[in-house]
Amino acid sequence: MAFRHMALAALAITPVTASAEDVFFEVSGKVAGQLQGFTEDAQFAGQDYDTNLSFSIEPEFYWEWNDGEDSVVFEPFYRYDEQDSERTHGDIRELNWLRVGDGWEFRAGLGKVFWGVTEFQHLTDIINQTDGVESFDGEEKLGQPMLNLSLVYDWGIIDAFILPGFRERTFAGQDGRLRSGLVVNTDAAEYESSAEDKHVDLALRWSHSVDVFDLGVYWFRGTNREPLLQTRTLGGKTELVPVYQQIDQLGFDGQATVDSWLWKVETIVRDSEDDRYAALQGGVEYTFYGISETNTDLGLLLEYGWDERGKDATSAAQNDIFVGTRFTLNDEASTEVLLGGGIDADYGSRSFFVEASRRVGEDWKVSLDGRFFSTDKASDPAVALAEDDRIQLTVERYF
Repeated sequence: MAFRHMALAALAITPVTASAEDVFFEVSGKVAGQLQGFTEDAQFAGQDYDTNLSFSIEPEFYWEWNDGEDSVVFEPFYRYDEQDSERTHGDIRELNWLRVGDGWEFRAGLGKVFWGVTEFQHLTDIINQTDGVESFDGEEKLGQPMLNLSLVYDWGIIDAFILPGFRERTFAGQDGRLRSGLVVNTDAAEYESSAEDKHVDLALRWSHSVDVFDLGVYWFRGTNREPLLQTRTLGGKTELVPVYQQIDQLGFDGQATVDSWLWKVETIVRDSEDDRYAALQGGVEYTFYGISETNTDLGLLLEYGWDERGKDATSAAQNDIFVGTRFTLNDEASTEVLLGGGIDADYGSRSFFVEASRRVGEDWKVSLDGRFFSTDKASDPAVALAEDDRIQLTVERYF
């Protein structure tokens, strides 16, 4: 596959002239056990279980030489899932060589790049593909083959990307929870480009910090990371098939830090053969520092998501209001709690979540994640998740 070839190419072009005395090598990473509990009986066939256990390992190997001018990072990932064979999967999150020069950086291989400032939806984040079986909120990403040149100037940073090879999104299988009634057949994926998953995508981004503002503007041309899901009858069975279109996308993300206020906005304009539309996610976060004369900070969040396509949008946040509260204890255990929820102004559906984490000792971390859904309209796309309220406990051991 294209991303494997790219990873090998990254290592092949890595300079090997450094002596053993110049090389710094470090191994770190984590192993984790995860227990999911579902509070209601499932809607669809194959989901006849209330608990699900999985294990994952994610080591990181890091080499550095030439006084830090050259480095290689290798971060593989593997998860075994008790119930869903599609969630049992492996990936190379990162495998790339970085060369740092005077006012420039060059990266080659598989990497991860994040763009965005908002809390509840990242419209502008487009370089990496979503690992849909790893996280419901789209935060986990697959490694992306890339060549990246970063140039640093007084007036901003210019990042140019050549992205050879496309990663398909992962979806829950027949036995997975948090899916639609029809299973997504990833083996039957369709592409607008004749090059299919070998299409070479391009991206160019400018970013800069000016006074209280952090700004970013980019252009992307290539395969849409968000597939259209269309019904097909394959082997006498009706399934969903991901269809990947070619798009041009302009994006902007900005954040202003004014005293205790964070003002955030992300907006895109996307053009494809079938459609041209704009979307926006924006909001504000206010933080009370040291409440009740303690080390605890309390943040209040409010955001709004809008999509010009309205009910025809493929995004779940086409006309949605989100609120949240973030507690940061600033203690030795790095205890954090985020509570939030959203309401869809078009359908009236509601969602609620809780995310909490705390370190235990020097090497352990415990996280709790809860997702709850409520909708009573058959026309609402979220109705497929109405019986998938979930509480997830994750225990991680770092090394």
